[in-house]
Amino acid sequence: MPEEEFIINVFCLIDDLFNKLFPRPLRTRGYEPKLSDSEVLTIEIVGEWLGHHKDKDIWKYFRRHWLHFFPGIPARTKLASQGANLWAVKQKITERLVQILGADSDDVHLIDGFPIEVCKRVRAKRRKIFNDEVAYGYCASKDKKFFGFQGHLLISMTGIPVSLSLTPANVDERDAAYDLIETIAGLLLGDKGYIKPIFKEDCEAIGIDLQTPLKKT
Repeated sequence: MPEEEFIINVFCLIDDLFNKLFPRPLRTRGYEPKLSDSEVLTIEIVGEWLGHHKDKDIWKYFRRHWLHFFPGIPARTKLASQGANLWAVKQKITERLVQILGADSDDVHLIDGFPIEVCKRVRAKRRKIFNDEVAYGYCASKDKKFFGFQGHLLISMTGIPVSLSLTPANVDERDAAYDLIETIAGLLLGDKGYIKPIFKEDCEAIGIDLQTPLKKT
């Protein structure tokens, strides 16, 4: 699909969902932004899809190639700020897309945790951001201690993200998993980090068959 057609399709989908989920204006005072919220979400989605993972790179790409589609693109910091303030909107739209795609009703799901390092451990005490939100943790798959966050992701067998959460690095993957698996049933695949009798029992109680690799004895 040509990029132009892809951008148009993404915008139409997001704008339609946005208007259905949020029929009333999000802002009750102040000036309206130069770009609509649907346009900002489209820029972020398309930019990420094309491999531009930084705000700066996404802004540069659309300013250089698609300014005729989005003539109201503001300064980079304003675009990033508007996108960040739409976090609750993104969550609702993601939940609706999961339902439309049937990812939450799949028979098979996969769950995993991954480290998000904020800084090197030796610099942790000198940091100026993320006070109580971060912690020291250990990534068993990489046999590595780190300082920062732990991401927790649940996806369908077709690779569609169903739910995602972020916790301090010292939070147990199994404890974080409860919030992710509330809406699913069927087979759930996880690594050895999810081996815990009580967690498996809790999964069975809500119709989830948790399967993990066996620990070496």
